[in-house]
Amino acid sequence: MRTKDRTEVPLALLVDGLATYRLVKLVRDDRITEPAREAVEARHGTPEQSKITYLLNCPWCLSIYAGAALTLARRRWPVATSLVARPLALSALTGLATVHLER
Repeated sequence: MRTKDRTEVPLALLVDGLATYRLVKLVRDDRITEPAREAVEARHGTPEQSKITYLLNCPWCLSIYAGAALTLARRRWPVATSLVARPLALSALTGLATVHLER
């Protein structure tokens, strides 16, 4: 294994982990996706009544699907996935830094 390969895999994993975190926050918490969440709840019921609504409100559940999508995308379209995952990861780092540094 080349030295470059040894650093690229952990870095991609870190980027994908942060991107997964940000995707979950985007779907579950961000105001921009609120209309979609409300539409799902109006159609399917509350999280207690509907598995799909529960999924959209459960960060652990949602992260499995977001992580799987990023994993499959990175395998199929590595360059395009990096172009999407990196900004998501940087956004996650910015959000985490804001929460922890501006106390």
